[in-house]
Amino acid sequence: MIKVTRLNGKEYYINPHQIESIELQPDTTLLMLSGKHVVALEKAEEIIARIVEYRRQIGGFKNEE
Repeated sequence: MIKVTRLNGKEYYINPHQIESIELQPDTTLLMLSGKHVVALEKAEEIIARIVEYRRQIGGFKNEE
């Protein structure tokens, strides 16, 4: 799970494997596989870095190298 912050400042965790795309509208908007949209304070690059770190922690890159 990765931590993201909603525009109201509330922090919560989401499953990065459920993120379908990240849009800049201009706010960072995560489109989830469920169809739900999550607007985050973090920049897209920061969220991507958190996803990469999470996948490293769980060994997610072993089959991708």
